[in-house]
Parts: sequence; C-alpha cells; structure tokens
Amino acid sequence: MNNHEIIEKLKDIISQEVPGSIVYEKDVAKALGMSKESFSHFKKRGSVPLEQIAYFCATRKISINWILFDQMPKSLEEETEKYTRIKYFSKINAGAGGGTFNEESEYELISMDKVLLDTLYRSHNANSKHIAALNVMGDSMEPTLQDKEVILFDKEDKDFTKGGIYIVSTNAGLFVKRIAQRIDGTIELISDNRNYNSEVINEDEMSGVSIIGKVVGKVGIV
Repeated sequence: MNNHEIIEKLKDIISQEVPGSIVYEKDVAKALGMSKESFSHFKKRGSVPLEQIAYFCATRKISINWILFDQMPKSLEEETEKYTRIKYFSKINAGAGGGTFNEESEYELISMDKVLLDTLYRSHNANSKHIAALNVMGDSMEPTLQDKEVILFDKEDKDFTKGGIYIVSTNAGLFVKRIAQRIDGTIELISDNRNYNSEVINEDEMSGVSIIGKVVGKVGIV
C-alpha cells in the first residue's frame, strides 16, 4: 500500500474513536505521538513512521498488517463497514463569494458513521452516498451556520423550490444561502443574518448560476 492509503486508514481508525468527527493529518500526527513537522517530513519522503504506527496499532489491538498490507481480520472488516467515507473539499469555501466548485477539485476522504448519516438525513430524503462537505466562510448565515463550520450537502438535491439552504455558484463566486424565486423569474439569495441584504440574480445573469447542492448538516470546528 502507498503512503496516502496508509494515512487514510489511520484517519479511519481515529475517526471511529470519536464518531462524527473530521480527522485531519495534524490529528494523525498527534495520535502517532509526532509533531506536525515530523509527520510532514515522512510524508514528503513518501515513507511512513513504522515505529510509531506499530505502537499505535499495539495500543489499540489493531493488526498492523491491515494498516500496511491491507490484510484485514474479519472482526475489523465488520467494524469498518459501519462507516462511510465522504469527500471533504477542505480548500473550498462557500458564503462570501469568490472561488468555484468542481467535483474534480482536491479533496480529503473523511469517515463518518454510516447509520448516523442515513438516519440523520432520512428526513431530508438524502442518501449518504451523495453527501459531500466543504467550509462556510463569513457570518452571513449566522446563527444557522457559523464561520469556519464544515457543512454537509447533498449533491443530488438541487430543487431549491422546496426550501432550505443551498450552495450556489454564481459569476461572483460560491455562496451558501436560502433561495427564493421571484415572479419575474429572477432569484433572490437570502442571508439568515439580518445585517446582510438579499442579493438578486437578474435574468441576464441566470446563465452563470448553478445549484451545487442542498445543505443537510454541519460539523462545528473548535
């Protein structure tokens, strides 16, 4: 297995210890008892800290063969099946405009409890297979969404006429807003923070507008 795959496996294990959490590489370094700089040094060389990984596995009674060679004991395989991995576009921010969204953009895979996702989003008629994540930027959607929170969205739900909060791509950038369609065919982007005025997308600007997906949840960052 390559360096990236081993790191992703470590993330999976760490995320299972705190269900629903988002695990970054700095968290992997901490779990291995290393500084971020030391961990980054190993990664840049295309190698892994074997001694630290061996200790990590030993203290958790996890097979190091699974980490390094993908040889998975059945008990661990059954446990892993309880989790689903979703794309987290950590370098994409929605809310204040600027930036774009592309499905092929760089992303991380994060593990979340599959039963929790399926149960939580059943009320949204969402399928966990269609869930992805990115960041909120700014306070325009407070108190509903906070600056720097990670939001989960359904990439398949783009029908804003049903209400809710959506990620919208416009000529001015990427926004997370409520959307209302006016009688004249224009659409209005509405902020939950009353300090912000609504923004109207005129008919001649509609060709540059696309709905990325409906926001169905959030993960706070402390």
